[in-house]
Amino acid sequence: MAYKGSCHCGKVAFEVDGELKGALACNCSMCQRKGALLWFVPRNNLRLLTDPAAMSTYTFNKHVIQHHFCSTCGIHAFGEGVDPKGNAMAAVNINCLEDVDIGAIPVQHYDGRSS
Repeated sequence: MAYKGSCHCGKVAFEVDGELKGALACNCSMCQRKGALLWFVPRNNLRLLTDPAAMSTYTFNKHVIQHHFCSTCGIHAFGEGVDPKGNAMAAVNINCLEDVDIGAIPVQHYDGRSS
C-alpha cells in the first residue's frame, strides 16, 4: 500500500510503500521529545516529493541516524539509517501520514535510553 505524508506546512512531502502493521515508540532523549511513532521501511520504499533543501538534519550520540525535519515548521517527518545488516532504512513518523487511524496501529515500546 502507498501512503502520503508531510510535515505540517507541506514543504517536506513524501510517499512510502509498505504494509503498516505497527509502529515503535522510543524513549531515548530525542524520540521522547519529538513524540514520533516510527515505522521502519527499506529506504527505497520512501520517495521524497519535495526539494530536499527544505529539510534540516540532526544527528546525535553515535551519529548513525539522520533525523530529518522541516526547516520551516520543525516537524520530524522521517529519519534515515541502516539496520544491523547494513541495509538502508527509513524511520517514518506515522503521525505525518495522511488517512491513517493512529489509534488502530499497534505500538511497541522500545527502551532507547538503555541502549
